[in-house]
Amino acid sequence: MSRLLRLLIASVSILAVSACATLMGGTSYTQVADGVLVGTNNMTLYTFAKDGVGSGKSVCNAQCAVNWPPLLVEANAQASGDYSVIARDDGKKQLAYKGLPLYFWTKDVKPGDKTGDGRSEGAWKVAKL
Repeated sequence: MSRLLRLLIASVSILAVSACATLMGGTSYTQVADGVLVGTNNMTLYTFAKDGVGSGKSVCNAQCAVNWPPLLVEANAQASGDYSVIARDDGKKQLAYKGLPLYFWTKDVKPGDKTGDGRSEGAWKVAKL
């Protein structure tokens, strides 16, 4: 195998491993599809501009969380790297990427849908690596 091919395979492997949110205990919550973060159900994940980066808090609660379900994790989950775990107002735990909580959009009906991107005057964005 050529040196360039080995280097390419190693780079892709590192990227794939670092892109998955694997928490203590080995549970994986995200994957990557074409540079976009998706849940293990392959549905697109989003961030909300009104959530302060690194605030450790989600401002999307009540009806907002019905339309934009949070990516929930176990109560004792601990993340590392670009991922963190925040406590929601209801006491549940939510996964965040680069300081922003992650959400699904209820109107995405199949893997690959990104119908939530740009909603609310651009406040909702597809979560990308």
